[in-house]
Amino acid sequence: MKKDELFKYIGNTAQIGGSRHYELSDGRGRNMRGIDVNSGAGLQYTILPDRGMDISLASYKGQNLVYIPCNGETHPAFYEPENFGWLNTFTGGLLITCGLTYLGAPVRDGEEQLGLHGRYSTIPARQVADLSEWKGDEYHIRLKGIIEEGHIFGTKLRVDREISTIQGQNSIRINDTVTNFGYKPSPYTILYHMNFGYPLLSESSELIIDPEKTLPATPYAAEGIGEFRRFIKPMANCQEQVYFHTMKKDSNGYSMVSLQNKKLGISMTIKFGTAQLPYLTEWKMMGMGEYVLGLEPCNVPAKNRVALKEENILPWLEAGESVTNNIEVELSDI
Repeated sequence: MKKDELFKYIGNTAQIGGSRHYELSDGRGRNMRGIDVNSGAGLQYTILPDRGMDISLASYKGQNLVYIPCNGETHPAFYEPENFGWLNTFTGGLLITCGLTYLGAPVRDGEEQLGLHGRYSTIPARQVADLSEWKGDEYHIRLKGIIEEGHIFGTKLRVDREISTIQGQNSIRINDTVTNFGYKPSPYTILYHMNFGYPLLSESSELIIDPEKTLPATPYAAEGIGEFRRFIKPMANCQEQVYFHTMKKDSNGYSMVSLQNKKLGISMTIKFGTAQLPYLTEWKMMGMGEYVLGLEPCNVPAKNRVALKEENILPWLEAGESVTNNIEVELSDI
């Protein structure tokens, strides 16, 4: 429907979708900002500006898409950088960004003691702006924020993040420009930790993926490498399995991976540029109460900084250098 015709039927754009800003008021998430986005066509999700503009809740036509751990949406003030303390503020959800100068398992790198998966997801965004607007007959929902990781005498990286959805369409576009705003080279590792859960994820689900190469992260993962596309019912005493996929690209330089549940009638597809994000880490955990599939586009395999240095694959950003990452998540019926 044309915009002029549409407004004959409605009194407010909120009737057909848009964004809603608020603060959480209870539990571990108290005082944390939230932005709910409604596409108006079935897709709804929540952006957390105080968690680096990451995305927590997400649903499609009333069906949950993501895994939420027991601690739920947690304020970044509770962050514990040491060892595996990151897990105490792991909110799960559609997106937790890992990085920006280290990720993977805890390790000591020279004089630095690095914990799990980096600091990014516990850094509040500044200059958060809702730039939603009509472009012709399309209503574009656009949220932007700036996230900076750095300190005096240390590395300094900035992410300019924009998350957008066109009203009436069931897709999310994430556009990140990462800049070294310091005056010396900086390690640069980034992983988009996307966490899918029941009911999208179940024994009825299938992972549609065609990698160029797949490596298991552990001997236990190697035992199940023939089954990384399939899923089982929740198991007691289950161990996680992690796979490093090197992705093929299409003629436009993009790669895609889909999680489909034909019983539920939903397909979720992630599309990303392989020039900037050549890898996809798969985290498969079939445990009772901890039933989750992580699909994680990344610029390095999800290994700690020491391992990346030893393999001579640690990326660096020179002073003033920028890179741009584009990811799209699309929902559809099947």
